[in-house]
Amino acid sequence: MTPFVAELLGTALVVTIGDGVVANNILPNTKGNNGGLITIVLGWVIAVFIGVYATGSISGGHLNPAVTIAFAAAGKFSWALVPSYILAQLLGAMLGALIVWMIYKDQFNESKDQAAQLGVFSTGPSIRNLTQNFMVETLATLVFLLGIFLLKPASSDLGALSALPVALLVGGIGFGLGGPTGWAINPARDLGPRIMHFVLPIKGKGSSDWGYAAVPVLGPIVGGILAAIIYVQFLQ
Repeated sequence: MTPFVAELLGTALVVTIGDGVVANNILPNTKGNNGGLITIVLGWVIAVFIGVYATGSISGGHLNPAVTIAFAAAGKFSWALVPSYILAQLLGAMLGALIVWMIYKDQFNESKDQAAQLGVFSTGPSIRNLTQNFMVETLATLVFLLGIFLLKPASSDLGALSALPVALLVGGIGFGLGGPTGWAINPARDLGPRIMHFVLPIKGKGSSDWGYAAVPVLGPIVGGILAAIIYVQFLQ
């Protein structure tokens, strides 16, 4: 398996499980309806753990353009490989969202809540203030990437469980910093499914909210670059 395929399939796995947990929680007539925040965060922890575990030895298990760009900015990854990694991640996120829609198609079509339909695919703010929302995504990703930079040397000692610290970090950020924006911290995870929401034939769906889309795309990239600068200048 090539790194491109690993990043594509790994990201697809993460989004399939992660967005699937959200669908099970917020769409009508599911077995997990109203499962709550703990269920959603735990689902994303499991998703990230499995995705990183499955691909780490092949591609490094980035599964996130912010991670790829931050690693390149810190001199730990080749800039020449960045475009192909980001493309694979975006395609994987779109594939994962497609699978979730196929599984929950009846529930999507039965839902009368347009915000919930979009919420399965992409993040959105609890209070819409684009400047504040951008800052939240930037800072949350800054914390995420600094955590990855600092955890990576120690996690190598865990062997098969080396993906666990990153997954727990995602969960911790979700519980602690996810309230304002839903903690995208991953441009592909948000943009890929948002594209699928736009193109899929979901009954009664509303806007894909492209006016907000730049926040979970650009905020994490800025946060990742800032994390790389801080790490290289002060922590390396």
